[in-house]
Amino acid sequence: MKLKKILLIVIGVIVLYAAYVGISLMFLPPVTELADRKMNMTIQVKDWKGNYQPFVVGPKGRYWTPTGSIPAEMKWAVIVAEDANFYRHEGIDVKAVKDAIKYDLEKKSFARGASTITQQVAKNLFLSREKSITRKIKEIILAKRMEQELTKGRIIELYLNVVELGPMVYGIGHGARYYFGKPASALTPRECAFLAAMLPGPRVAYNPYKNLARVSKRSDMILGLLRGKGVLSGEEYRLALAEEPNIAGLQRKVDESIARPEVVQAPMTSAALPAAGETPTPDGTSGVGDEKGPTREGAPEIGEGAARKPATEQAPQPEDVGR
Repeated sequence: MKLKKILLIVIGVIVLYAAYVGISLMFLPPVTELADRKMNMTIQVKDWKGNYQPFVVGPKGRYWTPTGSIPAEMKWAVIVAEDANFYRHEGIDVKAVKDAIKYDLEKKSFARGASTITQQVAKNLFLSREKSITRKIKEIILAKRMEQELTKGRIIELYLNVVELGPMVYGIGHGARYYFGKPASALTPRECAFLAAMLPGPRVAYNPYKNLARVSKRSDMILGLLRGKGVLSGEEYRLALAEEPNIAGLQRKVDESIARPEVVQAPMTSAALPAAGETPTPDGTSGVGDEKGPTREGAPEIGEGAARKPATEQAPQPEDVGR
């Protein structure tokens, strides 16, 4: 009798939770407006003191970088490092989920995640940072919807403009200026790999001022993946490996930014946008298509059999380049 009562309670809790999740999903925000490149929205991001601050996503954001001003090496760097199957999956990487579950069971911990780039965009734009099953379900649903409504290029553009790279440093535009004193469009392959290497943990694990050797080692790995993908030629790969990112003297900058009150980003007028070297076309786009995946300025599109590499090597396949 006691066992039956416990079973009924468990079933009741499951039914109530399912109802709660169902109702929550009914109130998820729409994603269709994200397809509009003129769209601006304000989200909440956390500073390094644990406080939330408003952050503008879109052309009115201070450091917003349109897709045409983001180097192809930067786009490919985050893809090979964070979501190798980005151009193959539709928001959820089932294989990665299986691998993560297997790994976590072996380690008896939740050490490995399996979120795709699309899922990370959904989380950063619409959801809280709480670790719960409910939030994960919402993240998956939003990611599926985004894949239906947005191009892969638009998803990468949004992702690279909201990723955390330092103390109140969000987005590749701000990251490029903060660490290297230049616009994102001027980043070298080594600098692209360096920033991508920080993504798993810019606050501690991959903070270049605390763990420079770890960041450098991971950026070397990313450069190797870019070479294998055909994004870099043999000579470009060798030059990138030989380059040392110039981040000397920025520790003081980090310390000061943590010590002083946070400077909240305010929306900028169109007259003040964007930074030098990052000029979009009048309709808010960069004038560079993104339907076929990242390309390199002055170079053939990756995946079209001429990725500036020896003909004997295998070029990225069409499915790697996206729609």
